[in-house]
Amino acid sequence: MSSTGTTGHEATGPRGARHGQETADRLLRAATRSGAQLIAEAADLVRGWAVLADPIAGAVYSTPAAAAADGVHAAAAPLEHPHCAQRPAAGAVLVLSPAPTVPPGLTDHVATTTAALLEVRGQRAAELRGEQMRLHTTLIRLLLTGHTAAVTETLGGSRLTHATVYRLSGADVPTAHEVLWRAVRPSLAPHADACTLLGRTDGELIVTELHRGGDDGRILRLVSRLSERHHLLAGMAGPLPLAEMPSAHSDAAAARHSATPDRRIVPAGSVGASRLTHLLSPAPYARWAGSVLRPLPPAHHHLLLVWLRTGSKPRAAAALGLSAGTVRARIRDLSRLLGADLEDATVQAHLLLALRAPAPDPETGRPGNPGDPGDPGDSRSGPSGSPSGPSDPSDPDRLDALPDGLLDSEAVRAWAVGLVGGLEPHLRIALTCWLRHRARTAPAAAELHVHRTTLAAWLTQCAEQLSRNLADATVRAEVHLALRTTRNGPDDPAALPRRGGRTYRRL
Repeated sequence: MSSTGTTGHEATGPRGARHGQETADRLLRAATRSGAQLIAEAADLVRGWAVLADPIAGAVYSTPAAAAADGVHAAAAPLEHPHCAQRPAAGAVLVLSPAPTVPPGLTDHVATTTAALLEVRGQRAAELRGEQMRLHTTLIRLLLTGHTAAVTETLGGSRLTHATVYRLSGADVPTAHEVLWRAVRPSLAPHADACTLLGRTDGELIVTELHRGGDDGRILRLVSRLSERHHLLAGMAGPLPLAEMPSAHSDAAAARHSATPDRRIVPAGSVGASRLTHLLSPAPYARWAGSVLRPLPPAHHHLLLVWLRTGSKPRAAAALGLSAGTVRARIRDLSRLLGADLEDATVQAHLLLALRAPAPDPETGRPGNPGDPGDPGDSRSGPSGSPSGPSDPSDPDRLDALPDGLLDSEAVRAWAVGLVGGLEPHLRIALTCWLRHRARTAPAAAELHVHRTTLAAWLTQCAEQLSRNLADATVRAEVHLALRTTRNGPDDPAALPRRGGRTYRRL
């Protein structure tokens, strides 16, 4: 018989019953204070360590803090830790590691009671969760409509200055919302250095992290685990000042349309970015972009960027919070202002290139650094160094044609050949036709006189050979420009190699 603890026989007698009641009372008193205090009391009773491990958040509570990693590992691989007592509790796993002298009966009693109290706390939190979630959604909507002052006063005044926005979509969004809520444990306590708002609108989950300047990456890690576990796709934008919350919200939606199962979280900064823009001579590039965009109100640049990134007007409308009819009407107006057919694939590629042009240097008024090889130091110099004079407002450049020399450089040609130079003739022709039809398979297959399944198989081969996601509208624009740059002959359906009927032959 052990002299340091109560045996299993003694636990059934009056003394054991009294001792068990004292243990339950201690745990109950701790549970009324906080979940962390409850875990700490359980660790003290078993004279070891206790961890509440969540599959998304990791260690929710841990006593001592150094035991967090051991508790998470034990919850993930219980067979490797037979000495630990484990109980499911409130969507997580309670792990107790008792001291060797603690009787198994006491450990089992503590584990069972603690798990039951955690369930009660979880049920109580669930009763309040619906109201809290509605409050979070309301605060997010206030931020999107520009009422930043009201939100920051509610959350702690001027300490919160920036926001990082995540927009997640998928079939399991409701469950993911509850899991992330438990993992984040959001609080609206004033005077905090960071606050996370979680809202669900129109079938998507919106996570808005408000902070001071930069974030610590904790929410990004949680969203990443959540996306993998629940098969969600996410777009991320920020950190941006709170005044730019609407832009961050739409940018995150545009980035989400570029996400794939292999890359479930896409930052907005990487969408639309192209290696091509860094290869162009800065001064002629910026001068051409400024000329073609001069008739366009600056406030509409963002609408065009979101439309080009998402690849369709309905998706752009959802990202911008507008109706599809409003987006269509505005794009028609902008098409008249720019004097170009914005439904043309080449015009769209050129427009995206213009919208991604570098901004002029505030000190010199020129793009880039004066010492750059592509910047001759004179804003009036053309791509070959010959003076071309400032752009004449009465004769602006056009979107349907790039100026001479802009893409005619060894660096650009090497980039284009490296991207699409390895495509076989039939794949190149099929890809060119598909891009010309704005990524619509049916009309492209009809023009090529092949079955839609055949064209889909060819496009899959193109994506594999190019190592690019052709579902991304900005990637398609980049590939379109590369195909035009490397074109040696007519990439039209009539040149598709065939061997009778509708079959093709390899060259």
